[in-house]
Amino acid sequence: MSGKLFVIGFGPGSFEHITKRAREALQESDVIIGYSTYVDLIRGLLTNQEIVSTGMTEEVTRAREAVRQAEEEGKKVAVISSGDSGVYGMAGLVYEVLVEKGWTEATGVPIEIVPGISAINSCGAILGAPIMHDACTISLSDHLTPWELIARRIDAAGMADFVIALYNPRSGRRTRQIVEAQRILLQYRSPDTPVGIVKSAYRERETVVVTTLAQMLEHDIGMLTTVIIGNSSTFVYDGKMITPRGYQRKYTLSADEQPLKPHQRLRVENEPWSLEAGDESVGTTAPKTVEPASERPVLATDVESPSAAGQAGLAGSATSTAVLEAPPVEQAAQTVAPQAGRSPLDWAMQALSAVNTAKGIETKPAQASAVRTASSFQPEMIFEFAVSPGVANKKITPMQMMAIAEVAGEKGEIEYTPHHQIIMRVPTADPESVTSRLRELGLILSPIGDVLQVKACDFCDGEKKDSIPYAEELHQRLGGKEMPKELRIGFNGCGMACYGAVQEDIGIVFRKGKFDLFLGAKTVGRNAHSGIPVAEGIDKEAIVPLVERIVNRFKKEAFPNERFHKFFQRVGELEGYAWYEPAKAEIENAACGD
Repeated sequence: MSGKLFVIGFGPGSFEHITKRAREALQESDVIIGYSTYVDLIRGLLTNQEIVSTGMTEEVTRAREAVRQAEEEGKKVAVISSGDSGVYGMAGLVYEVLVEKGWTEATGVPIEIVPGISAINSCGAILGAPIMHDACTISLSDHLTPWELIARRIDAAGMADFVIALYNPRSGRRTRQIVEAQRILLQYRSPDTPVGIVKSAYRERETVVVTTLAQMLEHDIGMLTTVIIGNSSTFVYDGKMITPRGYQRKYTLSADEQPLKPHQRLRVENEPWSLEAGDESVGTTAPKTVEPASERPVLATDVESPSAAGQAGLAGSATSTAVLEAPPVEQAAQTVAPQAGRSPLDWAMQALSAVNTAKGIETKPAQASAVRTASSFQPEMIFEFAVSPGVANKKITPMQMMAIAEVAGEKGEIEYTPHHQIIMRVPTADPESVTSRLRELGLILSPIGDVLQVKACDFCDGEKKDSIPYAEELHQRLGGKEMPKELRIGFNGCGMACYGAVQEDIGIVFRKGKFDLFLGAKTVGRNAHSGIPVAEGIDKEAIVPLVERIVNRFKKEAFPNERFHKFFQRVGELEGYAWYEPAKAEIENAACGD
């Protein structure tokens, strides 16, 4: 009988979060080897397997026994780990034992690593979305890693602004590491940085607390706990920890004349967490009790002092969830210890100093951290929009250009485009101060992104002005409207079409007092082509309503991100105009090979 090794990560411990392959591997195994607590968690999935369980610190013993039974006795052996076996689990130790014995994959006993859900993922899901940006995991257990190395890693992660998941944060004998970790991180992070503390995730005695870096030590933290510490952009909203995907939020005009508020201009479908973020305050006079979406009950506590917090914690049931809003630093200093005038961190640091002094170790004083405002974190707001001197006017005055430069400032961006617009990106939370100044100078402001743009010529510097009113009416009716995909209407004031209207999604050419219409140009690519000439001699009064109907159908029926020429081809007909295959030009490969 040939043996085999399974190293199985069974996730947080609940059966519904154990993968199908992990279940199959357990059933295939003859022997189950693991820490006794972990064996108890999966016992309901076992049948007649032999069980070998050991204590907390006997990982190497378990790895050697698993290899021995697989190699010498030919058994199928499952070594189990909670979470993922490759994240502070048994996978590495089993491989180390095999390497010591000269194992190779070609000739040695087969081994299969079965992945599971690690604590950073399961706890992150319970807390909300704290792991949306760069993150790291650090185990505070110095059983197999020197504490000096762990401390350096905490320092580096804090300095680099990683979201940090602390594994094995504290045990009965090992209590100072979490205190020291807090001290290190407070050198780089605000005391009101959101912290999530999850104990026994997805198990019967699960508890969840959302607190702050300054107050985290007031709560129960043990070996079954994972501590997730946010970065400088993490905030708490409705009891959930949320880390934005970036340090900047971009927003644009949703309509040329619409009032602007940054938190209302964020794209809902892409960044729902940012809605009303500017109006929600993390700091409140009392922690806010939030009804979670799950069935977990809520333990609401007003943290007035360390002792009060402890009594409130004891009063709650084991399955309760304490959800706190992160208070401002000034409030924390007043509410945590109003009589003594000292924070829990001060007491912890004094205790740590006394212990270290007795051992002859010098304790470095904690450096003061920058104090955040009382409001919840607001990422840098980047207001982006398009500027043009007019529909027909292509000339920007020196006064307008200076105003554009002054509005952009040193940190803003001014981008030239081939679409008769300048794109501006301005760091500001007050867009009206920007838009009002530019509009006063006669500039037209438009949103950018998947919107409609009327892209007209200069009408021979205004000399061929008969069709200008129709271009301006199209802009007023349709310009800036949100579309499934960016859409441009090219408009030329004479038959020369020198501004390339026929090369846009919808092309309009004024000729002999009437309009010609082109639909479905392919605007990009080596096989780009002009629009299909679908009509000639359209009356002046009919052109704007006709184009408006075509645009409205595109807006209503197009797929998300579908370009107009593909939409026209798919539907086959627009306002009685049929699509047909345009003539294809023969394209030879470029000499350079591109």
